[in-house]
Amino acid sequence: MPTTLSVNLNAIAMLRNRRDLPWPSVEGLGRIALQSGASGLTVHPRPDQRHIRFTDLAVIRNLIDDEFPEAEFNIEGYPTEEFLELCKEAAPEQVTLVPDDPSQATSDHGWDFRKHQAFLTDVVAKLKKMGARVSLFADGDGDAEAVKFAKAAGADRIELYTGPYGGCYDAPERAAPILEALGKTADAALAIGLGVNAGHDLTVANLPPLVKRIPRLAEVSIGHGLTVDALEYGMAETVRRFCRACGQKI
Repeated sequence: MPTTLSVNLNAIAMLRNRRDLPWPSVEGLGRIALQSGASGLTVHPRPDQRHIRFTDLAVIRNLIDDEFPEAEFNIEGYPTEEFLELCKEAAPEQVTLVPDDPSQATSDHGWDFRKHQAFLTDVVAKLKKMGARVSLFADGDGDAEAVKFAKAAGADRIELYTGPYGGCYDAPERAAPILEALGKTADAALAIGLGVNAGHDLTVANLPPLVKRIPRLAEVSIGHGLTVDALEYGMAETVRRFCRACGQKI
């Protein structure tokens, strides 16, 4: 199966929040994304609500339920009690846990699965009881042993942090070893029954090599680069471009 695309709406929400106005519409652009081939929508509701607001979650849930019942809602974040309550109310198909400090501008590293296994085991169990698939943010550094701890914690998938790979946009000679480390991490995860997602600074240019190296890559979650391209190509055509970069016939 080709890699699916989940469109991260955070950057759209951040632009909306610059003014006390309802546009750009998170719901409206999410609708266009799903109409154009995206398989899901992703949000990261941070405690300060600086981009996605807690009130956005019900709106997106209803959009998917009412108009795109085959699509998935993915909520990512650090598992505080408040976050878990948001997940319980919004009932996402997937929850992606990230080891973020609330003050971080964006996610920039994966979990230390050895150190946090007990904590993650407890949280994963709570989320799976809610009916969610659980993905854990992982450093794609080729550490085959680390993913075994993610599996032991009960995760269904890992999401490879691709920031260092995306950071090679102006130095392609550095991309190959980073891509191979991501691939080795994925190989190790897949070998023990974990699904593999990926996300962070992925673009139409760097997606095809990633998908070629990890042909069983289940899903990519993309926000910043996709939103930037949407300013030039429009949301509908941008989503189609990213779907094609994932290997989809669209």
